Amino acid sequence: MIAWMHRTPIWVVIVVGFISAGLFLVGTVAHVADLLHHGFHAYAWAPTWLNYYWSSLALLDLLTAALLISGKRRGTDLACVVMTTDLAANWYATYGIQHSGLAAQPGLQRLVVVTAFVLGTAPFVRRHLSG
Repeated sequence: MIAWMHRTPIWVVIVVGFISAGLFLVGTVAHVADLLHHGFHAYAWAPTWLNYYWSSLALLDLLTAALLISGKRRGTDLACVVMTTDLAANWYATYGIQHSGLAAQPGLQRLVVVTAFVLGTAPFVRRHLSG
């Protein structure tokens, strides 16, 4: 790994970890609200497998936030996986199912920004975390 990544100040690692955890907690609340209001099939226009994936994020987002708050490297790894798959699922839903675009979907725009933040900071943060 690039040497200057080792010199990331610990306060940056802590701030990024808590920002990321906070974002995952927001995701948890959103997915739990969908589950409570609509059950496992919150989006009638989406295929069942996609609804189940989005429903599973209620648990995955919470687990990711807990691992990030506890300073676990697995939290950063899970955050990268969750954000990548969530962005892919939403991109598919937007372009493949709804035949819409990024400009018309503010939720997808926010998801792109959060994914870029998580993936962009992961290499700097991960090296400072425990197993």
